[in-house]
Amino acid sequence: MAAIIPAFQLSEKTHTGTVALKVANLKSQTEFYKEVIGLSIISSNEAISVLGARDERTPLLILRKIDNPLPITRKTGLYHVAFHLPTRRDLGNALIKYITGKAPIIGASDHGYSEAIYLTDPEGNGIEVYHDKPREKWDIGPDGEIPAITIEMDAEGVIKEADRKWSGFPEGTIVGHVHLKVADLDKTQEFYTDILGLSLKTDFGQQAKFFATGGYHHHIGSNIWMGRDIPAMEDNDLGLDYYTFFVPDNLELDRIKSHLDEKKYSYEIDDTKIVLVDPNGIKLKFQEEIF
Repeated sequence: MAAIIPAFQLSEKTHTGTVALKVANLKSQTEFYKEVIGLSIISSNEAISVLGARDERTPLLILRKIDNPLPITRKTGLYHVAFHLPTRRDLGNALIKYITGKAPIIGASDHGYSEAIYLTDPEGNGIEVYHDKPREKWDIGPDGEIPAITIEMDAEGVIKEADRKWSGFPEGTIVGHVHLKVADLDKTQEFYTDILGLSLKTDFGQQAKFFATGGYHHHIGSNIWMGRDIPAMEDNDLGLDYYTFFVPDNLELDRIKSHLDEKKYSYEIDDTKIVLVDPNGIKLKFQEEIF
């Protein structure tokens, strides 16, 4: 596979920012992400909880309670939200916490460029907690392709790096990427490269595609493992509400709007945010990283 680098490219400083989920039980989901996963509560009321890293105001996860949710069925939406920790030590501390706290771990993998722990929340949303290996250890092709591997994570080595001073996700934790369940990979590729301006970094045999700004391995993952042409989520479906990209400044927002106008792709402006919907019915927003 050859990487695809579009003519219009998002700034390399643009990255995934916040993931918003629709939930049935706000209290238990908020408690799970705080006590089990390691996020800190920024604000919370009877309708919405906003969570982030320790001592930071940037929202990484927003939980919104919905009434009368529909039964869970095969639809597009969130495969997992991936929280990126600053160091391998932090990942070791998280792994010890998850093991001793009997968190719902479903796997742990070494992807060549990263080491990752996988979990599931009480309402079925996927979670990844990971750290990146030094860039010199990544397999980067001459055209910018960054293929991944999937082998067993060296859990013992990760635990050895821990200092056992767990107090939740540390300062510097971000949403490293968002992995989506999609209906059509070709339309997804066209949208994320030609319309949005991310580069295609990895293509797994027409099963999954991974996109990023700059030289990162991926900010967006997409797969059809739930099936092809699955329907889009409805307003009362549990799971992904929307996700955001953080951009470095207002000039980048203006550049994105001009490109969308040129492509005649529909969007709305909500305050200062650009809001649009991808071909899979998934809502996303662009906004400045100012909190």
